[in-house]
Amino acid sequence: MKTEVINSQDEHQETWTNEHVIHHIKQENVLFIRLQFIDILGMPKNIVVPASRIEEALEDGIPFDASSIDGYATIEESDKIAKPCPSSFVVLPESIEKRKTAKLNCDIYEPNGDRFLGDTKYVLERAVTQAREQGYLFNVGPECEFFLFKKNGDQTSLKPNDSAGYFDLSHRDLAEGVRAEISLALDNFGITTYTSHHEVSAGQHEINFRYADAVTTADRVITLKYVTKVIATTHGLHASFMPKPIYGLNGSGMHTHLSLFDRRDANAFFDRDSPHQLSQTARYFIGGIIHYIKELTGILNPTVNSYKRLVPGYEAPTYISWANNNRSALIRIPSKRGNSTRCELRSPDLSGNPYLQFAVILTAGLQGLKERLEPPEAVEKNIYELTAHQRLDHGIGQLPESLGHALDFMEKSDLMKQTLGDHVFEHFLYVKHQEWNAYRTQVTNWELERYLPAL
Repeated sequence: MKTEVINSQDEHQETWTNEHVIHHIKQENVLFIRLQFIDILGMPKNIVVPASRIEEALEDGIPFDASSIDGYATIEESDKIAKPCPSSFVVLPESIEKRKTAKLNCDIYEPNGDRFLGDTKYVLERAVTQAREQGYLFNVGPECEFFLFKKNGDQTSLKPNDSAGYFDLSHRDLAEGVRAEISLALDNFGITTYTSHHEVSAGQHEINFRYADAVTTADRVITLKYVTKVIATTHGLHASFMPKPIYGLNGSGMHTHLSLFDRRDANAFFDRDSPHQLSQTARYFIGGIIHYIKELTGILNPTVNSYKRLVPGYEAPTYISWANNNRSALIRIPSKRGNSTRCELRSPDLSGNPYLQFAVILTAGLQGLKERLEPPEAVEKNIYELTAHQRLDHGIGQLPESLGHALDFMEKSDLMKQTLGDHVFEHFLYVKHQEWNAYRTQVTNWELERYLPAL
């Protein structure tokens, strides 16, 4: 029997009760339930329970020890409760699970019933509530890039699975079938693929899905990464969302399309009578992101490797500017207008936690509205071809050049502390300072090859 897939945007699912979930589990003869959540870094975690425990899980949640989960707790405060959201129920396709298994996303609670402040989904929910109180729905549409590498048994290589290029339709694109399987698997999750294609670099691919509200979209990013890795493994490949896995090739980003809709369900970024048909709301929102971007970058680009992508010459943004048509800018305005009016932030990558990434983008934009922050003049020239003096004349700043540099900006940011809350703010900085210190004290092969013979 065909599994009924519940789309997280379907109106009927938003009203689902525990009884709906229990009924479908019995109807589909589900054996196991994956109770899924993520850690502070965006890595998926799960607790698997037999279907016989679903009533207990839905009613009371499932307790677990969080002391070994990044950013969650100390040994002294390790007990947490994973409580499933009925609206997230989906039966996993056979391409993902051989045994009949369903998945439920979980909110994390303290034993006393309070929401756990280290639950990064809760961070985004708070930001979305702030936007709603101001009359806005925040919609997000990410472009998800990744590499497929050949495997040597259980070992991952750095050999791309093909030698095709951007949008190629040829025998060299060896992953067309892999992308198709990923798209079909996502469809089983209720996620409709918008586009999929080969990217610029050998072995590099992109899969996009239709925009949705920020929380739904963050859920979908986590699902896409999980599905892509599982499907790739069945083909003897390794899928990597590492921002810059190969020196000399373009890296992988998550260009993120952003828009606000008002209470009339109209796009608040569109104004037919304004220059470029961009509303003042859009301009202030863009101004907020540009003003605070250095403080956001530690969240948007949270790994040492992220900054190997953010360098000139590989289509990734390095300079702080915006434009209508210029793809070298940090923020680009795609050409469509009306309800499709949006801005595209081009710096984030998929090594991050999408709940935190979307939360800090939103709060920076809302702060722009609050402070009436006009963006600088749009720069339609190729910024990489400008001299340092010309960039200065245009008021073009530069993104942080390393994880350590980004953490310095983040650590001093009142906006980031307010957005993330004390728990996530402090734990994230602690984990990432450890990562940066571990990296910067390494002696690399590049240093040995360059300096050992000469010094």
